[in-house]
Amino acid sequence: MANNEGIGAGGLLVAFVAGAVTGAAIALLFAPAAGDETREYLGQRAREGRDRASEAVRKGREVVDRQREHLSTAFERAREQYQQKTGPATAGGEEPEA
Repeated sequence: MANNEGIGAGGLLVAFVAGAVTGAAIALLFAPAAGDETREYLGQRAREGRDRASEAVRKGREVVDRQREHLSTAFERAREQYQQKTGPATAGGEEPEA
């Protein structure tokens, strides 16, 4: 019986990236360029990749910090609203007397 589930989107993306990397490596190995030129090209591409990765990390941190700030503000507002609804007796952590 055949498996109809397939590899999914994640598997397809991984296969595509692996194929692209393999193709690029083979193209570089068979390219008609001198060794020094190829090494310089690879070094330049590696530096560009590192710079792009650093920029992506920086942007990711900014997004995380912004989301953390939004969450903190939301929790603070919720706490204030809760304290307003329950009154000052429970605001300090004391239980109301029955």
